[in-house]
Amino acid sequence: MIPHTACRPQRWRRRDVIGLLGGALACPFPARAQQQLPVIGYLYTGAAETSTSLTAAFRKGLGEAGFAEGRNVTIEYRFALNDDTRLPELAADLVRRRVTVIVAPGSPAGVLAAKSATGTIPIVFRTGVDPVEAGFVASLNRPGGNVTGVNTMASELGAKQLGLLHELVPKARRFALLINPGNPKSETWSNDLRVAAASFGGEIDILDAGTEREIDTAFAALVKNRADALVVSPDGLFNNRRIQVAMLAMRYAVPAIYAIPEAAEIGGLMGYGASANDQFRQAGIYTGRVLKGEKPADMPVLRATTFEFVINLQTARTLGIEVPATLVARADKVIE
Repeated sequence: MIPHTACRPQRWRRRDVIGLLGGALACPFPARAQQQLPVIGYLYTGAAETSTSLTAAFRKGLGEAGFAEGRNVTIEYRFALNDDTRLPELAADLVRRRVTVIVAPGSPAGVLAAKSATGTIPIVFRTGVDPVEAGFVASLNRPGGNVTGVNTMASELGAKQLGLLHELVPKARRFALLINPGNPKSETWSNDLRVAAASFGGEIDILDAGTEREIDTAFAALVKNRADALVVSPDGLFNNRRIQVAMLAMRYAVPAIYAIPEAAEIGGLMGYGASANDQFRQAGIYTGRVLKGEKPADMPVLRATTFEFVINLQTARTLGIEVPATLVARADKVIE
């Protein structure tokens, strides 16, 4: 005789299906768990291939805060390829994807694009402009709203950089300033350097460059104007294209100082400012704190307090420049 329980196959199948469905809802598959990870929207003005060290520094900071990409956080990368006009749409795309936090570490334009796209999603910036003056936050200690981040204080260092350059080439009188006209601080930097140059009888030529191609054009104008030396302003475009700028300065034999010390490590003559790698690391740490539940409104803007002065003596020799011993002694790092 057939056992009584085998006479009801349909009921058992139905019960099994209901049990399986209940188990699937209670214990999601790995793919479902992956979708529930917090998502960072990384909005950068440059290109991926020219910012690998900076991106790595950001991830290092995230790690210090307890987050690892692919393990407990996902990162959606958006690169504007040095075209700031693309930033608004890239920021809007991140908002549509409902990311947990947006990081805008590249330029003021990136912060403005993110801020225009959302008033609720937290935003972490890294910028060289005054974030209060630029309208990013209400105050440095109490930002308010959904925005906070790291300020490199780069916009306050122009006179210092010009002074170091003048110390290196004391006979120089005609200096060029490479600026991005799209940067909201460009006019302030120009005026500050004009005042600083006038203090020792010098003058400043302003070279505008808002794209990679315009950097080449600016150097052609520099040569035509017979500038003695060059100050590279603290802008995301020039930081991202620092290899291009350093190569052009070498080609035209123009002594130059850069707003980030890392520029001297890749062939630039001198760099003075806050370490870009360290600032990106700090942005990563702040992003981790936001992911843990802290509110940007209550997180004071971090301000750079340590600045590095780096001299590349190898580049100096190539340019035929003898670096004064007093300048070498003041450098934090000397590249032989």
